Formats: sequence, C-alpha cells, structure tokens
Amino acid sequence: MRRVLLTVLGLIAASAVGADPPIDERLAAFYAEPSPFESIPHDQWIVESENAFVIKDKSPQAPVHFLVIPKQKIPTLLQAPPGLYEEMLLLARRVAELQGIAQSGFRIVINTHPQGGQSVYHLHMHVLGGRQMTWPPG
Repeated sequence: MRRVLLTVLGLIAASAVGADPPIDERLAAFYAEPSPFESIPHDQWIVESENAFVIKDKSPQAPVHFLVIPKQKIPTLLQAPPGLYEEMLLLARRVAELQGIAQSGFRIVINTHPQGGQSVYHLHMHVLGGRQMTWPPG
C-alpha cells in the first residue's frame, strides 16, 4: 500500500514539473516588480491629493490621456482601501475639467490582472478623452 501511495505521489509531482505556477505565485511575482511610477519627479505631477497624483501618459491612446496613481504602491484595485477609489475618481474628474473634456465626455479605465490587461502592478486609472470612444473596447 505504501509503495502504491509513493508511486501516485511521484506521478503527481512529476506531472507538476514544467507546469505553469499557480496563479498566486505568478501574481506575487508581478506584485514584487518595481513600479515605474515611484520614480516620477514631483514636477511632472499635474494635480495631486493627499494619497494620489496625476501625470500625462507617456504613450497616449487618445488626444487626452492621463494616469491617476496612488502615491503608495498598491498592486491592483483588489488591494486598495475603499476611500482611495473615491479620491482617485475625484482627481480623474478634476483633470477632465482642467483639460476641457468633462462636458464632451471621457472614459476611465482600470486594468486588473493579466486578462484585464494590467501591465504595471501599481494601481492606476487611465483618463481618456478628446475623441469619440467606441464600444466594446479591445
């Protein structure tokens, strides 16, 4: 019986070799990556609040494209304290007003995890406007 159990356990372990790591390990690796947002000079901030700031996106996808970023590195929306959402949305509204797109319309996007399109694991909101947005997005 012991020999059968060890054989089964050996087969299970062998089949796991080379398999994708569990999602938690992959996410932990993404979360551990350094954030490019932590080195942005303060003089590039457009507006700020107590816990977040706004910058121009360096690869704009619309005529108006800004990022709202928490000052503290928080990997995704899933780890953010609820009060931060409101603060970030208020900054998004403020930058939309400052950029003259509040009346014509704008879009706010938060990508979360790989299938959501997240590439930088430091929570941020995209504020896009200045052109007609289409649906569905990519």
